[in-house]
Amino acid sequence: MTDPAARAENLSRELDSAFRNRADLYRLFLDELTAELGAERAEAVMIRTIEKRGREVAAAAFTGFGPNDALAIGEAFLSVSPDGGRMYPTDVDRGPDHIAFKVKRCPLKDAWVEAGVGEEKLATLCRIAGAFDRGLFEATGVRFANVTWTPGHGSGCCHIALTNRDAG
Repeated sequence: MTDPAARAENLSRELDSAFRNRADLYRLFLDELTAELGAERAEAVMIRTIEKRGREVAAAAFTGFGPNDALAIGEAFLSVSPDGGRMYPTDVDRGPDHIAFKVKRCPLKDAWVEAGVGEEKLATLCRIAGAFDRGLFEATGVRFANVTWTPGHGSGCCHIALTNRDAG
């Protein structure tokens, strides 16, 4: 039997590797689609597809939540953050009718930076990846805002805010 701590560390590394592989696929798909369709259409196709996947996940993950459950939806999201939240560490602001996350690290962004992606393409890839969150959270009916990384944004990643639909 494998030592539980060693097994957990191995699974954590494998999970990080899987997310980095996802980042590489996004980067390569963007390159191929750009060559075939042009930059604007390539980004639009990827955003549409990834947003659709976010809606699919929301249908399973947020059953029973409604447009005025922003805080509960945010807490549910945090409770299933990969590797106990270590993969996407966040600063969280909670209120009675809202929750906001400032993501401090993203394995997708890390992989793109390590691959030598320039700032403009990095911002595009972050917008594309952010489409998942839009699909995921907008499917619940809450008000959703997301600021993805851009040059000058700092070392962190996206900032996500969820607010009850009926909040003032």
